[in-house]
Amino acid sequence: MTASRALRRAKDVSPATIAKVEAAAASVGYVGNALAQSLSSKRTDLVAVIMPSLTNTVFPEVLAGIAEATEARGLQPVFGLSEYDKQKELKAIRSLLAWKPAAFLVPGVDQLDEAKKLLADSGIPVVQVMDLTDDPIDSCVGFSHRQAGYDMAVALLAKGVTRFGYVGAALERDLRAAKRRAGFAQALEEQGHRFVCEYTVASTATMALGGELMGGVLDQSKPVEAVYFANDDMAAGGVFECLRREVKVPDDVVIAGFNGLEVTDSLPVQIVTARSPRYLMGLTAGELVASNVLDNTPRARRIELEPTLDFGDFH
Repeated sequence: MTASRALRRAKDVSPATIAKVEAAAASVGYVGNALAQSLSSKRTDLVAVIMPSLTNTVFPEVLAGIAEATEARGLQPVFGLSEYDKQKELKAIRSLLAWKPAAFLVPGVDQLDEAKKLLADSGIPVVQVMDLTDDPIDSCVGFSHRQAGYDMAVALLAKGVTRFGYVGAALERDLRAAKRRAGFAQALEEQGHRFVCEYTVASTATMALGGELMGGVLDQSKPVEAVYFANDDMAAGGVFECLRREVKVPDDVVIAGFNGLEVTDSLPVQIVTARSPRYLMGLTAGELVASNVLDNTPRARRIELEPTLDFGDFH
């Protein structure tokens, strides 16, 4: 029994004993039978994780935090991909639940009702990551995207900017980006303003697409003082389009994005952005499920983190 607890890295087993048991297991090539374990314990040591994308650099950072927290406690994250498609997300949730995971992490708080019911009925800890709600399936870790957009608009308005354009993509699928846009628009309306122009398309947000749509903003007849982009990837494309046309950023137009990605830190000019705590969100969510599963701690319903506003070269 001690060896079993040590291999699960249970908290009541000393680090020295864990190291000794793991060394012995390695010497004989021991590999546990997770299927057999799941029959006796009703679960495995798997932590199921759904992510919308693995190409957007935001999500690997969240995954890195999840992996560090869960693997440190002997849990193994396994991943499913939704590609911002709610039906694909539902299918992935069904598939991963069939493996009897110990816990489940899903992105956002806008799952289909059927998906929410499956997760709620599973009887395992469920954490909705990267967004907030007052009525989570079980727990949520993240921040309000609507508030993030609102705060960005208020900050820019306070600096005297009043004529804004908007550039976005796939807002019908990327609901968090849609919430940021809605929050930004609300702040403008409260002070008697609205977007001068908006350029959005249904395709996936990319740097190249951001540059293409920024071209539309610059070609249209109504001048803008700033452009709010759905994310930093698109905003970086907007910067390159401005450089190509010899439009000065931020003197001629302020470029604002979201996430605080490394790519924007290496641009010739620094954009205005809100730096999201991506790794910390993943780490916090991973630690939450690990403590729920292994220590039976009370489940925190709502853990709120905050993005940090960075004005870059605009002062």
